[in-house]
Amino acid sequence: MNRRDFLATATTASAALALSGCNQSNHKAIDYSKHPHANGADKKRVNFNKNKKTVIKLATSWPAHFPIMGTGVEKFAQRLKDISSGSLEIKLYPKNVLVPALAVFDAASSGQIDAFHSGPYYWKGKNSAFSLYSGMPFGFTAEEINSWMLFGGGLELWREQYAKYNLHPLLGGNTNIQMGGWFRKPITSLKDMQGLKMRIPGLGGEVFAKMGVNPILLPAGEIYTSLERGVIDATEWVGPALDIKMGFYKVAPYYYSGWHEPGSILELTFNKHSWNKLPFEHQAMIEVCSSEMNANMTTEFHAKNIVALQKLKKLDVKLLNFPTEVNQAGKKALVEVVDELSSKNNDFKIVSESIHKYLILSKKWADVGLKHYLNER
Repeated sequence: MNRRDFLATATTASAALALSGCNQSNHKAIDYSKHPHANGADKKRVNFNKNKKTVIKLATSWPAHFPIMGTGVEKFAQRLKDISSGSLEIKLYPKNVLVPALAVFDAASSGQIDAFHSGPYYWKGKNSAFSLYSGMPFGFTAEEINSWMLFGGGLELWREQYAKYNLHPLLGGNTNIQMGGWFRKPITSLKDMQGLKMRIPGLGGEVFAKMGVNPILLPAGEIYTSLERGVIDATEWVGPALDIKMGFYKVAPYYYSGWHEPGSILELTFNKHSWNKLPFEHQAMIEVCSSEMNANMTTEFHAKNIVALQKLKKLDVKLLNFPTEVNQAGKKALVEVVDELSSKNNDFKIVSESIHKYLILSKKWADVGLKHYLNER
């Protein structure tokens, strides 16, 4: 496919995906034929010069070549270079190379870098609503959250709120359903959760705190040692594919299915000024390639998890489910957390209400569709 053909395809695909700009009042998709920069960029079109090379400084929260998430961004960067015939190059900076892993948000906001790849729930300290864009306990699956983002107004809300920080987000992957975590001792009742020291971030951590758990935030490099020495009693991470590489099974053999992150969005977020300076052709290429990365990363997690799970079964890992009373306590705690954060932050209230309305409809469809099928299967 030559560049001219690609641009025509990219522009059409970009419009179809409804990667539109902010419209809080009704969240309707915008007609790209009438408003080519509906994605939040300036209305004045930047001229495209195929002979001019554009270099984008992109930092990530992952180590170099980190499985699935890190390698997914690397593939995205190569894809863009290939498709643009070299006119668009992503200069990747893994975590702590240019900026610390959890400083990428501020670095992009201030213009120190052009873009970053990370997870929205890391920035809940900026705005508690940001954690909702990653997902929430007992909430959307990966398919559902993508649906809400692209066709239920989620992306528009996200861009409205990030714009206040001079940022323009795109979907950048999904971890798919995550496991509930690794425990040194089995959880037989809600009582076993009381005082438990567990590494768990985001809304999941706040829900677990309501259940009596002591949530602890630790960098990845310290989790195994802390678990081994008893500094923490449990940890959640992601799923079999990444968890097995961390070796948690050696010191915490009780592995629980989870509900705290049923489908966690990752983000590809640009400094808004850097995004607006890009010609529409480059914006279209980035949008299409980020959509491809979003889909590929989600399905790669599934593919790698199903293989890794079989390996874990051979390592004397105890695969378990939380007791019913723990699950029920988690649901009750979630309601309390959402009510409290909604009362403190109107942004959180708006996003959580949007999620709730969409989730109700999605659950009704899942009950007669997917749930029935899985039960029969």
